[in-house]
Amino acid sequence: MTATAADRQGAPRPRVVIAGGGTAGWIAAAALVQQLGPLLDITLVESDEIGTVGVGESTIPTTRGFHSLIGLDERLLVRETGSTFKLGILFEEWAGPGDRYIHSFGEVGKSIWMAPFHHLWMQGRAWDVAGELGDYCYELQAAKALKFATGKGARINYAYHLDATAYGRLLRSQAEPAGVRRVEGRITTIEQDPETGMLTALVLQSGMRIEGDFFIDCTGFRAMLIGQTLGVGFEDWGHWLTTDRAIAVQTTPVEAPVPYTRVIAHEAGWRWEIPLRHRMGNGLVYSSAYLDDDAARTRLVGAIRGEMLAEPRVIRYATGRRRKAWEKNCVALGLAGGFVEPLESTSIHLMQIAITRLIQSFPFGGDTSALAERFNAQSQAEIERVRDFIILHYKLAERNDTPFWKMCREMAIPASLEERIALFVESAVAYQGADDLFRVDSWVQVMLGQGITPRSFHAVGQLLGPDKLKTSLADLKRNIADAVAAMPSHADFLRDYCEQSSPA
Repeated sequence: MTATAADRQGAPRPRVVIAGGGTAGWIAAAALVQQLGPLLDITLVESDEIGTVGVGESTIPTTRGFHSLIGLDERLLVRETGSTFKLGILFEEWAGPGDRYIHSFGEVGKSIWMAPFHHLWMQGRAWDVAGELGDYCYELQAAKALKFATGKGARINYAYHLDATAYGRLLRSQAEPAGVRRVEGRITTIEQDPETGMLTALVLQSGMRIEGDFFIDCTGFRAMLIGQTLGVGFEDWGHWLTTDRAIAVQTTPVEAPVPYTRVIAHEAGWRWEIPLRHRMGNGLVYSSAYLDDDAARTRLVGAIRGEMLAEPRVIRYATGRRRKAWEKNCVALGLAGGFVEPLESTSIHLMQIAITRLIQSFPFGGDTSALAERFNAQSQAEIERVRDFIILHYKLAERNDTPFWKMCREMAIPASLEERIALFVESAVAYQGADDLFRVDSWVQVMLGQGITPRSFHAVGQLLGPDKLKTSLADLKRNIADAVAAMPSHADFLRDYCEQSSPA
């Protein structure tokens, strides 16, 4: 046993204090207590007086892995949060009226070691023996047919639409019995060690002090710990992602829920529809430089279907990141650490991957500055790659009918994204780097969907010849069509799934 390990024998458990609840706070609490519970003393401080943003209703497939990590049963999730299943995103009118494409979560075709499938498909198009790219994606075809199935033997990549407020409550119901202590109260003061600057305690409006050894800032855009107290600056990306407001409202459902999110472009941004079992989530994302709040509300109210369940509310935000996610003895999670606008539903993922990374790098030792430095580098690389993927949609949007869209087409973009676009335009090359969330299939679907036509592609398809390539593509398309035809409708699957009991 090393001296450090020996020193820890019998030492008190590190006190972890989570400042703020909501989705971020309870994600942190649930993961920490599930994975490191016996080693930590975990307290979460939140105030019922402080509302949460609560519109993060759409997720990506990585969420399923996180739920497996914390032992959250899927049927329980679906029942308690009004969830529906999500196979991708339907983009509409990004090139103008009538335009639409799906960014699915599925694998497109069958790739070979020399080149991804889309190179074979492009050769097939050149020989006029291939259909649309989406013909060769199981998830995309299931989404179009409004079908869904999962379970034993099913191979399908999916995520969820969910009620974010109910999701936070569900995580809380798992975390508290497992050992997380919740303290109700509004934080008024944050105490620091006068010599080191380390955080030492949260002081509540009641006068109660919550002391800790390590703090997690889940106070949202206020960033009370990482920003206001520790002074970590914010790197603003508003010159690339110029939307800065969203107006959201829930409505009664008017049809069976579809297994995808709708994203519809408008003159100064885009509008979403997120179908839950019990309601429809609606929102309008926009740039206040090109559309005022009253006009945004009018546009949203005029577009929604069903009856409004509350008054629409405006959410103001800045897109960017904290220059450090981990400073001294504090890690920022969720909106306190940064925000990339919700176009590709990455907010919940970024919370989950951050707390997973923290679990892997938890500071049990004394000086952990090297751990913090690595954590910050990983966090920065990932959020910047997500940022690039979101900017891609705006930069490549073919519509230029309004000042907003003209600005998007003409704006300068990060060099990292310039390189990706140039590579695809030149040679149809797309890649997933070590820090990339989005896979090759995602980059390809969006770049083709947004109107890029590569000048060339890998010639490996020529080795097959037109007849063999035609047969292979036709077989793949038919197999997918047959599999989709055998699936139940999304609505029928949801009904049956929710009626089944969760495993004991």
